[in-house]
Amino acid sequence: MSSDSPPTPAATLPQPTSQHAKSLTNSQQPTPHNEPTPTDLAHHVREGLSRPFKTLSSMYFYDDEGSRLFQQIMALPEYYPTRTEFALLTRHQVAIGEALRPQRPEEPFFLLELGAGDGLKTKILLRHLLQTGARFTYVPVDISAAALDGLAASLQTELPDLRVEPVVADYADALRLMAARPGRKAVLFLGSNIGNFLPDDRLQFLRNLAQPLTPDDRLLVGFDLQKDPRQIRAAYDDSQGVTAAFNFNLLHRLNRELGADFDLAHWQHYTDYDPLAGAVRSFLVSTRAQTVRFAALDWAVDFAAWEMVHTENSYKFTRPGIAELAQTAGLAVQHIFTDEQDFFADVLLQPA
Repeated sequence: MSSDSPPTPAATLPQPTSQHAKSLTNSQQPTPHNEPTPTDLAHHVREGLSRPFKTLSSMYFYDDEGSRLFQQIMALPEYYPTRTEFALLTRHQVAIGEALRPQRPEEPFFLLELGAGDGLKTKILLRHLLQTGARFTYVPVDISAAALDGLAASLQTELPDLRVEPVVADYADALRLMAARPGRKAVLFLGSNIGNFLPDDRLQFLRNLAQPLTPDDRLLVGFDLQKDPRQIRAAYDDSQGVTAAFNFNLLHRLNRELGADFDLAHWQHYTDYDPLAGAVRSFLVSTRAQTVRFAALDWAVDFAAWEMVHTENSYKFTRPGIAELAQTAGLAVQHIFTDEQDFFADVLLQPA
């Protein structure tokens, strides 16, 4: 869980290892202009549960119930990332707005957002830029036309003077399309979704983002910072059990859509944080030896007692680690904007 709305995958870029924990390879990604289909789900389940260390992608958490549960998670006292970045953007909106705009204030530019979701936090920047007379076009990018339609409708109501050009495409196609247009491109990848990539995929993702950008363009990426490990762990294993219900929702979906017979009385939610790797890892744990059958697949899977199924990674970062990652990806850190407690950072990057 990493942002205020679940991002949709960009098929040609390496994706987060979960839902945030997307562990699919590129060849397993859903096609760019469609939501994941039952065929995608069936293929992923066969592949993920056939591994020596079983895995499922929490990309599939986000049916209606999963989305409802995630909204509850964001309101939990333990779950700090969403409200922390919201406060950060409110606190630094003037400085961030200046950093994203071209040097000449009258010059028009494009503000692209990858996986825009409901745009809740982005509206802080949009309002500020409009109020200061910036000449820009907001380009939300998502593979879900329905998500963009909803965002465009809310923006028309709340910010009727805003120029909006939604792009239904994967991230790579959208960036290549916009690269051909004159003017600065300021690219937003908010939330802490970058933390859901495995390290090698994270590096490749940033390289792919940087490739079509010019030295005049800018990239603003959210990073959840390392902090008290107990606080981090609590954010992914709350006292009310909402996060556990969110994790279990994947099993409910497999029962419903693939005819599986997971008995949730014999499964547990487990989350741990490794401060050496900076990684939160979430699992579903089989509490007894059992066989789960998938009627729709004519297939069965054996689980040993206490065998775990990996569902999510969420990495936390240090400033030196961010700088090293950026440099290796061909980017330079221009500024690090943080909240008052130094929990979260929105990092301004420039293509080298």
